[in-house]
Amino acid sequence: MNPKIGILGAGQLARMMAMSGYPMGFEFVFFDPNPEACAGHVGELMVAEYHNELALEEFCQKVDIVTLDFENVPVETLRFVQKKKPVFPSPEVLEIAQDRLLEKQFCHSIGVPTAEFETINSRSELKFAAKKFDYDAILKTRRMGYDGKGQYRIKSAENINQLPEDIFSQDLILEKRVAFKREVSVIVARNGLGDIKTWPLCENKHKEGILTTTIVPAKSLPLDDLSIEYAKQLAVALNYIGVLVIEFFQTEDHIFVNEMAPRVHNSGHWTIEGAHTSQFENHLRAGLNLPLGSTEMTGMAAMLNWIGAFPDGVLSITEPDLFWHIYGKEPRPGRKIGHSTLLASSPQQLHDKIVNLVKKLGVQL
Repeated sequence: MNPKIGILGAGQLARMMAMSGYPMGFEFVFFDPNPEACAGHVGELMVAEYHNELALEEFCQKVDIVTLDFENVPVETLRFVQKKKPVFPSPEVLEIAQDRLLEKQFCHSIGVPTAEFETINSRSELKFAAKKFDYDAILKTRRMGYDGKGQYRIKSAENINQLPEDIFSQDLILEKRVAFKREVSVIVARNGLGDIKTWPLCENKHKEGILTTTIVPAKSLPLDDLSIEYAKQLAVALNYIGVLVIEFFQTEDHIFVNEMAPRVHNSGHWTIEGAHTSQFENHLRAGLNLPLGSTEMTGMAAMLNWIGAFPDGVLSITEPDLFWHIYGKEPRPGRKIGHSTLLASSPQQLHDKIVNLVKKLGVQL
């Protein structure tokens, strides 16, 4: 009997998970409060709030195992589902990943470095901590921040005075800014048998806090192996099942964990065409305790995010080793609505393909 997999959340990650699982005979049911969620285009979508226990009961009756497509599914929801069906990742992992403070404390507990930080509960505490960090810091909400949301750059005492008072009703953390050379991510897959694999290191570019471009493999630097070892160390310490992504800041001499994502990740979309096994397939394999597929790639890959709206005529451009992924979401400023992947045999060829595509579309990255 083919497994039926439930996914909490029905965005593009759930959509791509299902599309990777269908060739293996898997079936899918999605659960999301949004009736327009784009994974509903490719499978059964149950529409209900995450705290609706009657709907969750019905959902659990339909599926054999449950995962998620974003980390802000309420921990209580995952705990409720876990009483009925196996879940991956675990509620304990989700609780850590949802809170920047718990995440950093966990990293430190196993010897993995992060940027310096202080917890913040008031404007006066922020003033003291910001002075300690020489007014070179970022104030972040501890929960619910992603793609640059819930973040405030602190450069001076005046910045602090200008912050609205209601910000301090939230749990906050102040991070000393890291003058990084580049941002990279390590994508790790681990199953319940302890088998673990990583894909080649990804180099990421962001604009206004949102990922725009990923290049793989990243140009080799001395700290790369340590980044991969830290990511594996975190996966093992968390007893993680599924795909886990760790984002790092690399400086000339040090690496620091920026954040973790307990799910498949935007910086891993290139794996669909660019690796022997995609992050989506290996996430499902890990949860079902199947052997993990090869994470090797041949050549190089670039993933370009399309945010807000697509340029005109994208499907008219047909280039060798160019792949379009359009998620079926309504255009909206700041919204990820699709991505494209380019494959090449060398860094120069990949660069030329990116330049050529951007020129044809008349856009800037």
